[in-house]
Amino acid sequence: MELFDCVKLIKPFKDLKIGTKGAIVEKYNDDDFEVEFFDENGDTIDVFTISKEYLEVYWVAKDHKDNPN
Repeated sequence: MELFDCVKLIKPFKDLKIGTKGAIVEKYNDDDFEVEFFDENGDTIDVFTISKEYLEVYWVAKDHKDNPN
């Protein structure tokens, strides 16, 4: 998981349901990220620091998808 990857929740988190989508806006380390979550209209719900155990990448940002590091 890297900056600007699009993710979705695989576990409920705070008031967010499984499947809620967002984008990684900060990477603190390999396990913890700042994610901006969006509703179905694309409006921001909130920004949370969250562990990767709650997230699944569904779209990889072009900047790094060809770079394994």
